[in-house]
Amino acid sequence: MAALSLVIGNYNYSSWSLRPWALLRHLGLEFSERRLTLDTPGFAAAVAQYSAAGRVPVLLDGELAIWDSLAIIEYASELAGGRGWPAERSARAVARAVAAEMHSGFAALRNEYPMNIRARGRRVPLTEPLRQSIARIDALWTDCRRRHGAAGPWLFGTYSAADAMFLPVAFRFQTYGSDGLGPEARAYAAAAVADPVIAPWVRAAEAETEVIEYSEIGRPTG
Repeated sequence: MAALSLVIGNYNYSSWSLRPWALLRHLGLEFSERRLTLDTPGFAAAVAQYSAAGRVPVLLDGELAIWDSLAIIEYASELAGGRGWPAERSARAVARAVAAEMHSGFAALRNEYPMNIRARGRRVPLTEPLRQSIARIDALWTDCRRRHGAAGPWLFGTYSAADAMFLPVAFRFQTYGSDGLGPEARAYAAAAVADPVIAPWVRAAEAETEVIEYSEIGRPTG
């Protein structure tokens, strides 16, 4: 099998790139990285070499190019014999629903809490759509942990694609504070950002120097 290569954006800001990267690492699949700098004049031409969709991430497997984070996650799970999802059928169905909800929802959280791994102590107004998003995440994480999490620290006990999909959300709470989360959800978010498997990504994010202004909202003043 040809070596896998994952085309990604900035470590600090590219939440969609982080999701499949984290799962690939947890599955133990070997892959190289091709980093493109987001929000630059050359980005469109650079990413067009890999995908007509014009976005990262893209997983390359020989002549095959797979775009979209969730599609990459499904492909990686297949390569790993299904280990990207819970083994039990009902838990697997819930995990897929959870991952799909993250993939398609939480617009207020995405827009008002942009992922910024380097940042701490940011504060933005708590709009009603944002409050609703946080409440839903709290309920979802708490329910998954209570119903399926007995075997380990993750949403379904062992690490799954659902954890990879929600990892950037955990980093958002690290940046903007975890108000609105109950104790179980807070504990889960803390475990997610402290996961040693993703430490290389965090170090790379902290070493980056690029600044994307629209992802730097809520900076302290004074």
